[in-house]
Amino acid sequence: METTAATTVLVASKPKGNIRWKVITLLLIVGIINYLDRMNLSIAAPQMMKELNLTNTDIGLMGAVFSWTYGLMQLPSGWLCDRFGTKKVLSGAVIWWSLATALTGMCSKLPELIGARFLLGVGEAPCMPTCSKISSIWTPKKERDFATGIWDSGSKFGPALTPPLLVTIMLLFGWRWLFYISGLMGLVFVVFFWFFYNNPKDQKNLSTEELDYITADGSGVEQRLTQSKISWGSLFKYRSVWGMVLGYFCTIWIWNIFLVFLPLYLLKTQGISMKELGMYASIPWIGGIVGEILGGWYTKKILDKKEGRSPMVTKRVIISFNALVAGAAVCTIPFVHGIVPTMAVLTLALFCIASMQGRAWALAGDVAPPSMIASVGSIQNFGGYFGGAFSPIVAGMIVDATGSYTLAFVSAGIIVACAAICYWFIVKHPIEAPAA
Repeated sequence: METTAATTVLVASKPKGNIRWKVITLLLIVGIINYLDRMNLSIAAPQMMKELNLTNTDIGLMGAVFSWTYGLMQLPSGWLCDRFGTKKVLSGAVIWWSLATALTGMCSKLPELIGARFLLGVGEAPCMPTCSKISSIWTPKKERDFATGIWDSGSKFGPALTPPLLVTIMLLFGWRWLFYISGLMGLVFVVFFWFFYNNPKDQKNLSTEELDYITADGSGVEQRLTQSKISWGSLFKYRSVWGMVLGYFCTIWIWNIFLVFLPLYLLKTQGISMKELGMYASIPWIGGIVGEILGGWYTKKILDKKEGRSPMVTKRVIISFNALVAGAAVCTIPFVHGIVPTMAVLTLALFCIASMQGRAWALAGDVAPPSMIASVGSIQNFGGYFGGAFSPIVAGMIVDATGSYTLAFVSAGIIVACAAICYWFIVKHPIEAPAA
């Protein structure tokens, strides 16, 4: 028995192979494509407004329609993933949203654009819950937060890396080609994903040592809803689930404002040109990338150094601290002057918000049983995006009515700070199956 235990520890500490990190890289790539397809509207907005006679409120409405649809579809998408499997659901979702993205480039009227954004919201909804479950399958618990930080940083890599590319395409070929090209990227990804990805025990090139490392703490197996002792509907009875929903609502409120209006804000308040926009619009999202990955790395370091420390409590502390700092930074945005101070405050805000998001997705693995990780993650995301869907249209109405972004940012800063209350005081206990 002692020899077996020692061998297990040795295998668990020194695995041979890195297939699990290749899987996480695939999730990173699909996250980049996912956010490229939802944020290309913010890059195309100036030309679309001019060519199609759209207003700030119209742009905000398109952002809101996507978020409402995306939020509502979180509920069935998490259930679908837990019921039918990650590979089928993610592949189908990418095909759907890629076609919806390309369709956007063919639209010429506001109702058509709203319809295309609706279809995009339907298709993109399963992505994050499915990635969360794949990450929980392929990484042991001690690596899961760091892995989540990597794949969820795709939602920051997309906005950070793509503006210069998208601006160049738009200046050369027009705004419609932004949607055609990004739609094609998703279809190419599906081909690679379908032929490469399997669950660990079915992955042909996975070494025995790495498989043992992954499965040492119970990971490595994709559990389905049919194996759960808890019904899907009963998840809404748990206090921690509602805390996650409310906390993510506070987080996504400002996130959606940045996605839709950040380029317009820089153009109208900082005196930069369209050619300069690509570079400046990327900088804050780079802060988001660093915050996402560094937050995961720091969480892993804390758990490695302090044996027995609760991963759930650690994540709640980090989320709450970042919420307070992000709130202060967002409230400051309209009161700083000059491109350098503005970039600094925006970057700090996105650094903290991104760190919150990564820990929130990893938190789903602590709160939910293995068979329901996608479902709990999708319910949290539902709350964030359905509630946060109001923020772009509210912000657009405020800007149109006042000619200023001040009230939009100050109110958003107060809201994101409230996430600390939700995650610290409401999310306290994991979901446990009722006693037989």
